[in-house]
This record gives sequence, structure tokens and C-alpha cells, in this order.
Amino acid sequence: MARVQVDHDAALQAERRDAARLLLTHPLVTATGDHAETFELIRRHADWLVAQFGQMFGYRLVVQADFARLYKAGLGPGAGHRLLRPGGAPFTPRTYAYLALTVAVLVTAPEQMLLSQVVTGVRAAAAEAGLRVDEPDSAAERRALAAALRQLVAWEVLSETEGSVGAYADDAGAEALVTVNREVARHLVAGPLAQAADADDLVRRAESSGHGGARVSVRRRLAEAPVTYLDDLTEAERGWLRANQRREARTFSELLDLVAEVRAEGVALLDRRDELSDTRFPDTGTVAQAALLLLDELVERLRPADAGTPAAGGRLVIGVPIPAGLVGEILADLCARHAGHWSGAYLEDRSRLQRDVTDLLARMRLVAPAGRTRADLTRGTDTAGPTLATGVQESDGRRVTDVRDARGQQTAAAGLVLLAAAARYRSQVVMPDRSQVVMPDRSRPVREQER
Repeated sequence: MARVQVDHDAALQAERRDAARLLLTHPLVTATGDHAETFELIRRHADWLVAQFGQMFGYRLVVQADFARLYKAGLGPGAGHRLLRPGGAPFTPRTYAYLALTVAVLVTAPEQMLLSQVVTGVRAAAAEAGLRVDEPDSAAERRALAAALRQLVAWEVLSETEGSVGAYADDAGAEALVTVNREVARHLVAGPLAQAADADDLVRRAESSGHGGARVSVRRRLAEAPVTYLDDLTEAERGWLRANQRREARTFSELLDLVAEVRAEGVALLDRRDELSDTRFPDTGTVAQAALLLLDELVERLRPADAGTPAAGGRLVIGVPIPAGLVGEILADLCARHAGHWSGAYLEDRSRLQRDVTDLLARMRLVAPAGRTRADLTRGTDTAGPTLATGVQESDGRRVTDVRDARGQQTAAAGLVLLAAAARYRSQVVMPDRSQVVMPDRSRPVREQER
């Protein structure tokens, strides 16, 4: 009987974990969509999931007969997960605008509409909102609106009863009959629209952790970002993480089957199933290959020589400024060496290659724009307390890691910073002297930050 109970408990935990992982990756899950099988698990464990997401992340979960919606919060400016078109191109601001306008139309729309009626409604909503559409019938405007409509079809807010909304991208006179799921449309918006004064204010308000404070905000960052560096956190958050990191590692493992890698520079949650990330890296394709080879060169050239663990008296190095022109120089050399294998379009347009490569690395939190970190912005450096010999800062009676200048003295200038996790992607590891290396790499065991 004991064995049966163990198997039952393991199966129960696995079901709940699969449901939680799916919701974290796909906050809107429908009964008839691509994840219909797991939707049944969400229904079965709805009460448990509602409690877990509420307690763990401060997220509200709504589970109804035909859909489940997890209301996830944002992480602040520049930290969102962008939507992609079927071809992989990211949504433009214009596409997002059309998406919002279409949702505004659909929440009060009749059950069925012609595509032309939807387009007319969107234009009226744009005029009411004071948004300017220069040439509403232009190909660019039609493509943007069609992309938004296709996304709503993918979310099952719209069903193509007859015809296709995608046809509008190429033909302004294309017609289709769509069925509207108003209930799902009403649950799309997660941010506090009514309280926000403008778009920037909405992003800031969505970041708020409410009564959950540092506990909730740290957990959200750990779950949503590829890597959370210490200077991504406020003093209160760093203090909370330091006190709870072992317990949090166990919690994330049990709830989401994620493995916590805790280092002096920060924390990453690793997914052994490689399912939760919306960006694959390393990967195939010119941009991903160029990015991987670029990292190898940057890590080799910029490896800090005087870094160490603060708790052991070393200097914390979270990032190293990349000299101006170095990225372009390395990419030019890589293009010459791999000209026979990489995309001709990228080889002819090096600026585009550099832009897409650095964008990929920034989304993976391997490089970042130089500038003040969230720790700087939320706690002005002029109010920082004394730094102890251990590299731990005393502030308001709490001891938190000192992160001042952890990305280098030049971060106030324009440019990029190579971040610590980049060292994971080195193709070769040479460690003549362990005391001279602080960036993590695959040859080193995981060590916990500040035991």
C-alpha cells in the first residue's frame, strides 16, 4: 500500500507541475487549442494552482470551462516578452497598437462579424483614442493589422468561420466571417488599465508586487528572466534572496522542476526539459551561430583578472564594458570565416547582423546596454551605506551584497556590457589560475552565493 501511495503522490505532483509549467509559459490556455490535453490537468488541479500562483508570485489565475487565464505581472520597462509573427519577426509598436484596438472592439462585439466590420471598428477605435493612421489601406498598415488578427485567432479570441483574416494583409477588399469569443477577449488585458495615466505608467504599475514585496518580486524575476543578476534587484530584494535562496531553490524544483544555479553574480533557473524559454540559444541559423561565436571571443578578450566572490573578500564583477567597435570588428572577422555557411542577406548587411545578434544576446541576459542598473535606480548610490571588508554592504541594519560598479566604471556611457553568464558559452575553458576567474563556466561546480 505504501508503494501505491508513493506512486499516487508522484503522479499527482507531476500533473500539477506540468499544469503549472504550461501556464507559466502560455498564460492563456484553451480547451480546444494546442494544449487541450494539459488544459484538463489545469481544470483538475485548479484550486491548487490558484493557491500556488497567488502565494508564490502574486498572480491571479482564472479557470473556466473552456479556458484558463494566468494574469502575469510585468518586470518593468524593457523586460517584457514580445510577441512574434509566424515568420519569427517581432511585433512592431504599430502591430501592438492594432492588437489593443482590436481587443477594445471585440469585448463588446456581436458573436459574429465580417472582417470588414472589424476593420471599420478598429479604425473608429483608433480615431477615438487619438491615434493617427496615415494611410489605412497601405500595405504596411494592412500587414500590421492582419498580424494582430492572426494572433487573436491563435489565442482563439477569433475563429475563422469562413475565409481567413490573413488575406487582409494582401487584399484590402478581402472578406471573412469571424466568430468572436468575447469572454476570452475580456480576460486578455492583465495590466491595471484603469489606474494608468499612460503607457509608461501602465508598465510601471504592472511591475508592482503589491503586498508580496521583495518575496514576490524576486520570484517573478527568477521565473521570467533567463538570469537574475544581483544588481537587477533592490537592496530589499537582495537581502530577501540572500536569506531564502536555499528554500527557494527547493520550491522552484518542486513546483516547476527548475534547477537553481546560484553564483556570486546572481541566480539562474535551469530548465532540464528546455521547454519554458521563448528563445532558444544556442540554436541554428546565422544570428544564433554568430552570437555564440561572438560570445566566445568577447569572454576570452574581456575576462576580468581581479574578480572574486564578495564573501571571500573578492571584487564582485557582474559585467565588463565592451569597448566601442569591438563587436563590429569580431563580427566582420566571423563573417569572413563563415561566408560560405551564413545567410547572404546578413553578410551583405552587417549592421543588421550586429543589431540582431546583440538583440538576441540582450534577450538572453548575456549582454546589456551600459547604464544604471535597477539597483542604482531604486536606491541612489549617494544613500549607500558603508561597505564592509567582505564586500557586503550595511544598510538599514541589513547586510546585502554591495553591487556598486559591478558592471564597470563605464556603464554610464553608451555601449554594451558583457554579463557574467556569457562565460557559460565558451567553447574552450582555460583556467591557469582559479583566483583570476569569476564568471561562471561549465567546468566549475555550482556554488551557493554567500553561504
